[in-house]
Amino acid sequence: MSGHLSKRIMKETERLAKDPVPGISVTAHDENARYFNVILAGPEGSPYEGGVFRLELFLPADYPMQAPRARFLTKIYHPNIDRLGRVCLDILKDRWSPALQIRTVLLSIQALMSEPNPEDALNNEAAELWKKDAARAKEIAHQWTLEYAR
Repeated sequence: MSGHLSKRIMKETERLAKDPVPGISVTAHDENARYFNVILAGPEGSPYEGGVFRLELFLPADYPMQAPRARFLTKIYHPNIDRLGRVCLDILKDRWSPALQIRTVLLSIQALMSEPNPEDALNNEAAELWKKDAARAKEIAHQWTLEYAR
């Protein structure tokens, strides 16, 4: 199976296993080594703290020339994550560079959880609340974390 996987993907996967990112667990799928199951701990000091979030990460055939795709499988209240779990993050779109890696993407998603960007929203309702009443938005995000990310 690894014959058709690029050396780059194999090296990144090995590095993630040997030198894991704190608060992030990444496992390549048995049937498809371009598909990863990700467990992400809610960042400390964020409304997601204490939560455990499941994500999927997929590397397209032309990775690293094309950005990976990431999606939350755990329900989350966040201005940059829609109800289908899609993530609005510049490096997953127009700011992607082949110099970036899976590790960078996951760290960026974790950082986005700590610092939402309501100006670049996928969930407009959450973004509007974040702009008008950040304390209330964080309260809802924390409630959802307790309800869905345990």
